[in-house]
Amino acid sequence: MNAQTNAPGASIAAAIRATAARGSPALVAYLTAGFPTRAGFAAQLQAVAAGADVIEIGVPFTDPMADGVTIQRSSAVALSQGVSLAWILDELAGMTRPAAPLLLMSYLNPLLAYGLDRLPQAAARAGVAGFIVPDMPVDESDLLRERLAAQGVALVQMVTPVTTPERLQQVCAVGTGFIYAVTMTGVTGANAAVPADVTDYLDRVRAAAKVPVCAGFGIRSREQVAALKGHVDGAIVGSALVEVLERGEDATAFLQALRA
Repeated sequence: MNAQTNAPGASIAAAIRATAARGSPALVAYLTAGFPTRAGFAAQLQAVAAGADVIEIGVPFTDPMADGVTIQRSSAVALSQGVSLAWILDELAGMTRPAAPLLLMSYLNPLLAYGLDRLPQAAARAGVAGFIVPDMPVDESDLLRERLAAQGVALVQMVTPVTTPERLQQVCAVGTGFIYAVTMTGVTGANAAVPADVTDYLDRVRAAAKVPVCAGFGIRSREQVAALKGHVDGAIVGSALVEVLERGEDATAFLQALRA
């Protein structure tokens, strides 16, 4: 089913589907804003965009409950340099942004601190096409989703292998941009294979979803991305890319090497 062109996060869905239609899962690439340096943020964003189809920008937070040690470490470094949601939005609004759609991944507290009343317009002005909020259950997301949708901004919903069929239908009914299918229970960063039972679960999510489905948590290799072909529309690469940036290596080359 094709997303309507005026639907919230339509540019996200279109970018993912365009790559998937060419026979390989799209790449959604995560970087923590301002890590390893604030001054390098714009350049890192361009380097990641050169190898990815969609970019997920992490808003640093003191208690990233869904993230493993790599992203925890990157958040701590960014916070120590004064990186905040307000800084990120200001930087994006003032820079030449990449063509790839941008999402912000943020826990709820930074959004509340910024103010839900002014967040949607500020996000749209900064070229943000969507949000991922891991600690906001779908049952409590109506207010934020409606306010973002009024500005054409998506609220991506997450499911896991233990999501019940009933809840899967509930999430897929309201998810925009894409559905984030977590591949395992636990936190980000683990290096895991993609076993048959996970692909069965991904097939169920894809059958229920009205927007593209992207798999994330533990994606680190070309082989893992290749194993997802036909089961999802995109693969989310986070901790492995943050480690590449941390080592000062070529983010574009790393992402290009993941293409199945």
